[in-house]
Amino acid sequence: MSDRIVLSITGADRVAFLQGLVTNDVTRAAGSIIYTALLTPQGKFIADFFVLGQDDRLLVDVAQSHGATLLQRLSMYRLRAAVQIAQTDLVVSRGTGSTPPGALPDPRHAALGWRFYGDSDISDQTDWDAIRVAHLIPETGIELTAETYVLETGFEALHGVDFKKGCYVGQEIVARMKHKTELRKGLARVRIDGTARPGDPITADGKDTGVLHTISGDHAIAYLRFDRATGPMQAGSATITLA
Repeated sequence: MSDRIVLSITGADRVAFLQGLVTNDVTRAAGSIIYTALLTPQGKFIADFFVLGQDDRLLVDVAQSHGATLLQRLSMYRLRAAVQIAQTDLVVSRGTGSTPPGALPDPRHAALGWRFYGDSDISDQTDWDAIRVAHLIPETGIELTAETYVLETGFEALHGVDFKKGCYVGQEIVARMKHKTELRKGLARVRIDGTARPGDPITADGKDTGVLHTISGDHAIAYLRFDRATGPMQAGSATITLA
């Protein structure tokens, strides 16, 4: 997976440092792997990533497109914490076939198989877009962008948010969206009857209703205004309906 990089966080304060920044409970990464995100103080998405806890370090598996930004943000928050952050040479692999020794299950969904960290890529030829569309799993830079609120992208269902862990950056906004409001926008799985492309706007009765994202066959992930997505919609030359 050449589109991933792995950072290493070492030092006595490594767990407490990351715990105060990200959406999930970092203590659960000891000997395991968790999925989480770093947000702005306004609760919007900066980067999603995996955290693997080893004896003397935390490994952070992040999309290459967001690695430099994440490293910069973590370094900014480091202040006087006893932590060191560096990029490693580890290679990320993933697959849905037989689990290789040392691999760990993807914490987001059982259909996503395993992840492995080593010297070379041993990934298989899984159709990841098909799995993501079938199970409504967002991808960095596609469904997950700087305008994203993570609860609108299903982060809770993907085990990426812990509502009991305490404060982190953007926590007040996430908690308010969880407990005090009903989500009016978010990701949904839709059926496509006709021709449409990722990025096509979706309309209903001439009103802006959302946008198409990842397409696999005649289904796709779409970001929708739920109050307008109550019947047939249009995108490109296709009719769009909720799957």
